[in-house]
Amino acid sequence: MEIDFNKNNGLVPVIIQNAVNKQVLMLGYMNREALEKTQKEGKVTFFSRSKNRLWTKGETSGNYLNVKEIFADCDNDTLLIKVIPQGNTCHTGSYSCFGEKETQGFIYDLQEVINQRIDEKTENSYTYHLYQKGINKVAQKVGEEAIEVVIEAKDDNEVLFKNEAADLLYHYLILLKTKGFRLEDVEKVLKERHK
Repeated sequence: MEIDFNKNNGLVPVIIQNAVNKQVLMLGYMNREALEKTQKEGKVTFFSRSKNRLWTKGETSGNYLNVKEIFADCDNDTLLIKVIPQGNTCHTGSYSCFGEKETQGFIYDLQEVINQRIDEKTENSYTYHLYQKGINKVAQKVGEEAIEVVIEAKDDNEVLFKNEAADLLYHYLILLKTKGFRLEDVEKVLKERHK
C-alpha cells in the first residue's frame, strides 16, 4: 500500500470495523509511523492529535484492537482496518463510538466464542467437552438437534421451536469448527450459487 500521507498534513483517517459482525467501531487518525507500528505489532496504533503522540488503542484499558486486515481506499488517503476487538472500543465504555453493539452479527460473535473455547481448551466448557469427543459425536449431536427442530416445526409451540432451532445452529457451528471450516466458508458457497 502506498498511502498518501501528504494530503492532510501527514495524517490519514482510519475507519475501524469489527471483522466478524462488520459493525463500525470508531474513527481515528494515523501517520506513517502509526501505520508501520500497527502492521508490525498487529494491534491498532493511532496518532493522537490531542496528545501529539502515538497511541495504541487499549494501552491503558486493555481493550486492544487486534488487526485482521488493512485496506486503502481508491485514493489511497483513507484506511479501513478490520479488527477483532478485545472488549469495548469507546472510551465511554460503549461497544462502539457510534452506539451499542449490533445484534445482527451475533452469530459471528458466537462462532468466535466457540472457536476460542475449543482453541483454548476451556475445561469446564460444554463446547470443548463435545469437541473432544470427535467428529462422530459432534455430527450425531447435529443430527439429533435437526430431528428435534423437525418435530417442533410440526407443533404450534413457537418457543420450543425457536429453542430447538437455536440448539441446531449452535451445534452446527461446533461441527463447522470440528471440520476446520467457518460460517464464512458456507456463505461463500451460497453466494456462488446465488449468481
